[in-house]
Amino acid sequence: MNRNAWIAIAIFSVPCLMAGGVYLASEWRLRNVELPDPFVATIPTDAASIEHGRHVARIRGCFGCHGQSLEGRVYTDQWPWVELAVAPNLAAYAQEHSPATLEAAIRHGIGVDGRALWSMPSYNWTNLSDSDLVALIAFLRSAEVQPSSHPKPKLGWSARWEIASGSVMHMADWVSLVPPLQYQDHPLPAMRLGEYLAMTMCNECHGLDLRGAVAPDGRAPDLAILAAYSEADFRTLLATGTAIGGRDNLNLMSMVARDRFPDLTDEEISSLYFFLNTLGVQPVAEDVPWRPKNE
Repeated sequence: MNRNAWIAIAIFSVPCLMAGGVYLASEWRLRNVELPDPFVATIPTDAASIEHGRHVARIRGCFGCHGQSLEGRVYTDQWPWVELAVAPNLAAYAQEHSPATLEAAIRHGIGVDGRALWSMPSYNWTNLSDSDLVALIAFLRSAEVQPSSHPKPKLGWSARWEIASGSVMHMADWVSLVPPLQYQDHPLPAMRLGEYLAMTMCNECHGLDLRGAVAPDGRAPDLAILAAYSEADFRTLLATGTAIGGRDNLNLMSMVARDRFPDLTDEEISSLYFFLNTLGVQPVAEDVPWRPKNE
């Protein structure tokens, strides 16, 4: 074999070896996760539990990501770094898989194949209670399956490089950073419920500690800002996505509020408002992954 042939082989082989290395390293990171103990619970079938599960699904965003009929959704414009993010047909998925598989995805960020997920914000539901979780699964399993056909999600090479290099964390990594609930033994029911709701609804966007977050598409504020709101203004924000001063162009917040939060009960809104108004006296952690120090 002449010299030019060897050069051609080298030119072809080096990129292939590099790509293979990136693929293997990213797969290792996605698979190098601690699997949770299998979730064992009886899933209720009564109407009251199913209705409560629908409420859990609505205020936690299942419909917003998976479609208003849970039929699934392909994200062609959002999250371009992953190449193709796909939210599956959730009604079909819930009927096809065990409660343990569903719980691993919802609370731990681990998929059916034992690999870490990379687009579902499981860190938002890490603290979801068993009672809310089984009701949610009951509702999802009861939902009518709408026919749908979606392509498989795809991690592109750019995303695999970022995962392999550690510059981007997968969802199981994020789950491990979620602070535990601090006030579940508090004497005031509003404090307990408000913290629980905030830490299973709001940290998806506002940081795992609710004190603000920075993302490629913008900054979500420290929720201590809500001390500037009266409870009436807060209720308007949640129901309509309109902030004080009549501002209704809050981008993602306005969209999310209108989709999720009109379903909140009066008690839930009052408790959430009560808890969020206590945030301002708490210290704010510095240089955490969701709020880099240099931002």
